Amino acid sequence: MEVILAGFNLDAEIIEGLKNGRQSMPVTPETLSAAYARISRYPARVTELRRKAREEVEKARKSNRTIIFEMGHHSVAEHAVFNFDVIGISRLAVEALQSFRLASYTEKSQRYITLKDDFVLPEEISKMDIQDEFIDLIKAENSLYHSLFKELKAFHAGENPVLAQNKRDLANRAKEDARYVASLSTQSQMGMTVNARELELMIRRFASHPLEEVRQLGGKLYEEARIIAPSLLLFCKSNPYDAKTYPALADYASKLEFEKTRQAQVELIRSTEEADHRLLAALLHRVSASSYEACMKAVEDMNSDQRLELVKIAFERAELYDAMLPEFEHLRLTFEIVCSASCFAQLKRHRMATITPQPYDPGLGFAIPQSIKDIGRLDDYKHTMEHSLTLYHRIAKHSQVTAPYALTNAHRRRVLVSLDARELYHFSRLRSDAHAQAEIRDVSDQMVHLSRMVMPLTMMLAGGKDAYAEMYGHLFGHPPRVVDAELPGEREIDT
Repeated sequence: MEVILAGFNLDAEIIEGLKNGRQSMPVTPETLSAAYARISRYPARVTELRRKAREEVEKARKSNRTIIFEMGHHSVAEHAVFNFDVIGISRLAVEALQSFRLASYTEKSQRYITLKDDFVLPEEISKMDIQDEFIDLIKAENSLYHSLFKELKAFHAGENPVLAQNKRDLANRAKEDARYVASLSTQSQMGMTVNARELELMIRRFASHPLEEVRQLGGKLYEEARIIAPSLLLFCKSNPYDAKTYPALADYASKLEFEKTRQAQVELIRSTEEADHRLLAALLHRVSASSYEACMKAVEDMNSDQRLELVKIAFERAELYDAMLPEFEHLRLTFEIVCSASCFAQLKRHRMATITPQPYDPGLGFAIPQSIKDIGRLDDYKHTMEHSLTLYHRIAKHSQVTAPYALTNAHRRRVLVSLDARELYHFSRLRSDAHAQAEIRDVSDQMVHLSRMVMPLTMMLAGGKDAYAEMYGHLFGHPPRVVDAELPGEREIDT
């Protein structure tokens, strides 16, 4: 594992001094945090506050510690931003890192990069008597991955002559399904951008994490950043809240009896009542001088044609790249989703949603791409999954939290997802699109279908980018102004 501080933000005057060779003071983003923190209490121009902070860095650092620690104003740390290279961590550890909402990540994609057999050997497993068996499992999975990749390329070329003409897209299509056999211990890398406040939270949470790999990751992030901005990383030690809350909840849950129920891939658990009416009332509330109650009464007094006319005004000028109006955020939906690790890797990137996953559960089985059946490799695929599960259960006897390292991208977990209607539009534009990976496209399509059942007016234009022109034309009788736009770079960065 490598964690490298790749960059951080600086006061422009410090940058100018470095360019001219006259910078003698410490190079740190702390001066910006200190200067901006003083804006609320000092009448001097902010340019003067920045100058004083640059000239008195130790005083700036002391000010930061006082404001954050004694006054509790943690937001000043958000003015300092760091860039990190994170190299050689497992896909399981990636899930821990990318669970933080206020950071940006661009990760090595298993859809677009051919895997090279590199994997993490967790310290917990290296101390068990099954280390050799774990390594043999990973080698077998990687061997099957390369074999499937080769056969899937030939299969898709035969099935789709147009795709066969584009070597890159053909290879990506094959990787899309071959990666299901790759282990959660497979190495990944990413670039991460995060402000100091969120970084401090990461480091503190990781200090209490049950996996040694994640604890090491937190330690490396801290060591890289504290040299540059020690005054902004104050609450970084393990604490009982992070270390013991979920284990205590799990202990309580273990004493309960739960009824076994059939689990669909996607279920709508809860949604805003009278959602369409509430959206229309919120739209009227935004542009009128009336109370929300009065707006709601006006909507209730409308007939169906009037409600449709009102919502069409909100939609008519929207192109496929436009976000829905903020009023859509007043409508909430909660879904329970059963998905593979491969699907979850994409789902977790939608950080405006609230996503709370259960641990991986072998009892939920594993995903099987249709193409694996089509090329006649189902038996080999199942054999690998059974081998993985056997080792999972052996590891679980020693450590339940370590056992998922033995699982693959195909293994499943339950996930609770809450999001607003505006975010569901964004999700569906990307994930219901024809270019999306098959499993998450199916999940997205079901989410859209279920949402339309409870808020048909609100969600009438939800769906993939590729379907937008048709949906728009059906509603308005003419195509949108921009028909063939595609979100720039979307296919290149998706994991």
